[in-house]
Amino acid sequence: MEPRISIITLGVSDLERSVNFYRDGLHLPTNYKEGEEIAFFQLQGAWLALYPSDSLAEDALLPAERSRFGGFTLAHNVAGKAEADAVIAEALAAGATLLKPAADTFWGGYSGYFADPDGHPWEVAWNPYFPLE
Repeated sequence: MEPRISIITLGVSDLERSVNFYRDGLHLPTNYKEGEEIAFFQLQGAWLALYPSDSLAEDALLPAERSRFGGFTLAHNVAGKAEADAVIAEALAAGATLLKPAADTFWGGYSGYFADPDGHPWEVAWNPYFPLE
């Protein structure tokens, strides 16, 4: 297997609400049109997809129930502390929930967390040891 992730699909409870959050609130590019059953957002090097949770579970032959914490987070690395604060503020203005305010970390960086409207946790981090390309 090649070391690559092509698409990350998030199960969502309200597709239109989630599209509004990612497209209008976080300004991610998409060609989504109202009424479509799935939304794709082009990222750098991968795609983010939004799909109704029940349909996603059915497709994967998994139970539809989901715990509050699904065992993973998504991360968005930025070039500095001020940018991390700005991204978190943008997400909160779009309807995100603050999980952890950004602060200096034990590993020498700066990081905070927000949750999208379905509770998917996003870390926004500046890591001086992980330069952006």
